[in-house]
Amino acid sequence: MIKFLDLHSINKRFEKEFQQVFSRFLNSGRYILGNEVTDFETNYAKYCGTKYCIGVSNGLDALTLLFQAYKVLGKLQEGDEVIVPANTYIASILAIINSGLKPVLVEPDVETFNIDIESIENAFSENTKAILAVHLYGQLANMENVNSFAKKHGLLVLEDAAQAHGAVYKNGNKAGNLSDAAAFSFYPGKNLGALGDAGAVTTNHLDLAKVIRSLRNYGAEKKYINQYLGFNMRLDELQAAILNIKLPSLDKDNARRQEIAKIYLSEIKNNKVKFSFVNSEKAHVYHVFVVRVNDREGFINYLKQHNIETLIHYPTPPHKQQAMSGFADKNLPITEAIHESIVSLPISPIMTDEEVSYVVKIVNTY
Repeated sequence: MIKFLDLHSINKRFEKEFQQVFSRFLNSGRYILGNEVTDFETNYAKYCGTKYCIGVSNGLDALTLLFQAYKVLGKLQEGDEVIVPANTYIASILAIINSGLKPVLVEPDVETFNIDIESIENAFSENTKAILAVHLYGQLANMENVNSFAKKHGLLVLEDAAQAHGAVYKNGNKAGNLSDAAAFSFYPGKNLGALGDAGAVTTNHLDLAKVIRSLRNYGAEKKYINQYLGFNMRLDELQAAILNIKLPSLDKDNARRQEIAKIYLSEIKNNKVKFSFVNSEKAHVYHVFVVRVNDREGFINYLKQHNIETLIHYPTPPHKQQAMSGFADKNLPITEAIHESIVSLPISPIMTDEEVSYVVKIVNTY
């Protein structure tokens, strides 16, 4: 069986280092917000090219802290509208709703699956205060257009970069350094994954970084001195240590994902299987490799019969979830068509050439 993602084998590569770092962590006697978190924040900020990185508990909390911090700073208020793509993981939208803001769902570009500038223009109103660009599946959104529109109208621009660690935009900047601030998830299956939940915020704005550091820790910059109504959303010290070990391998792992994707794109030749448009090779780090097929169930079963595991990212769009029943009447045909036809093929840095060739062969015979 070719697994969709073999997390055990991916992390087995670092087993010796993990054991060493656990001993260091255990012997340190400092288990919350210690040197491991500080080191990772320094290392990841440097990697992304930003001035600041704040380690937090997970990707949803990273997004939530961003919106909450901008409310503290007076740049957002209850009820303000945030434009967000409709075809995203529900966490992008939950962070907006849970922060007392109003998500305005817009259709994606039908070719890239990312936020579409025309949809942003059509959705803009006097209540719009921010745009949340989601780098879906690992491909960077068209940030040049988004930032240009935002600058014209005085809007905040935020990145949901949970799937795009290390993706490089055409100006040379990486995901996390293409907006006012960005949120990352280090969920185990991500390109840079921890061994549990973990996340981070990156930004170049000192005032924002300071507020988020306080908000993640009960609203306190110093112990027992609480400035804000905060949260317990801290990055775990042990997960930070794990991420420090894996970060130096991220670019190499991304390069292998891009190499596999290039093979898929050039060698899969089946009219029943369609690809999304790729802006540039470095701007897509292929957190997942998504194709579209009309008979999704038949395609998945065919691959399963040939011992190839697939997943769907994501089977139901957020506005059709029970939790968001208030949005069920939204007219979003592009989003719905995408969610009804997408399938993710196996892709990971440890896939062998033989496995990749086998996937190509079987997809071509479908």
